[in-house]
Amino acid sequence: MDGDKTAEGEGGSGDGAEFERVFAQVVTDLTQDHLGHPEIGDAIARLKQVLEYNVPGGKRNRGLSVIASFRALAPPQRLTDSSLRLTLILGWCVELLQAFFLVADDIMDQSVTRRGRPCWYRKVGIGLDAINDSYLLEAAVYLLLRRHLRAEPCYVSLLELFLQTSYQTELGQSLDLMTAQPSHVNLEKFTETRYKGIVKYKTAFYSFYLPVAAAMYMAGIDGEEEHCVAQSILLEMGEFFQIQDDFLDCFGDPEVTGKVGTDIEDNKCSWLVVQALTRASPSQRQLLEENYGRHDAESVARVKGLYGELGLRQAFHQYEEQSYQRLCSLVSQQRSRLPPQVFLAFADRIYKRKK
Repeated sequence: MDGDKTAEGEGGSGDGAEFERVFAQVVTDLTQDHLGHPEIGDAIARLKQVLEYNVPGGKRNRGLSVIASFRALAPPQRLTDSSLRLTLILGWCVELLQAFFLVADDIMDQSVTRRGRPCWYRKVGIGLDAINDSYLLEAAVYLLLRRHLRAEPCYVSLLELFLQTSYQTELGQSLDLMTAQPSHVNLEKFTETRYKGIVKYKTAFYSFYLPVAAAMYMAGIDGEEEHCVAQSILLEMGEFFQIQDDFLDCFGDPEVTGKVGTDIEDNKCSWLVVQALTRASPSQRQLLEENYGRHDAESVARVKGLYGELGLRQAFHQYEEQSYQRLCSLVSQQRSRLPPQVFLAFADRIYKRKK
């Protein structure tokens, strides 16, 4: 469930600053009533630590997408100070859900760092207690929704949206774990169908559809047609984004991306290896079998060399151009009352990105 890397630049700078200020209130709302409680005070103090370490510090793109989408979707009479503040809190609900996924994912992947710091479970004295901490983050989503949005007409729709998105993401994580087992490389599992399933369920629903759908409900847009249109476009966009991410993991400049890619070593079912398997000769497939998923520089270099031989750089650039045009076409053809700029803003930010 990793994904701390959606399109950059959501929301204006004013929204970003206000969004940061609201986080302190979010922590207070979730902890102040029971800090010092004779029975659960220590657990609430732990919750405060968990929140302050794991929720802020990322790019906040999912949360800021909520407020940016709400501004684009809501009629002027709905853009009141109180509704904007509720939408900022709703954005933090999305960020809390993200933090829940990441804390759990880091344990499953045995990751070392997250956002430039040790993963929460790797901090001294934490360890596998972080599993329960991830549950606290998930529960915080629903505590916050109940505290601030229970009186809103969209409350039940938001609850159902968050619950459904969690389930979808957990299904995607299951697919990923079953497909990319570190100790067992099985390239037979790396099919296009499996790849699309992982991307759709593990990343696209919560990174792309959830923020916009939450904003739609806040704006009073709850029709099935509008949500189906938004979902179809945003899931396509999520796939486009993940394929870019897979390409950058292998071919991106670490000075620009901020990380050294490890998909090959980690036996990940990435777009590149799926494409390689469809193009490889028997001898080239044998090379993949012998080198994919191995943690040594020579094996990684051989796989990257094969990707070059198979023309995967050029295949990606062709895919990127075709996918962007398809997204723009999907947006222009939709006949719902959703303004095209909600989707085009996403597409323009991720098209030809370098990180």
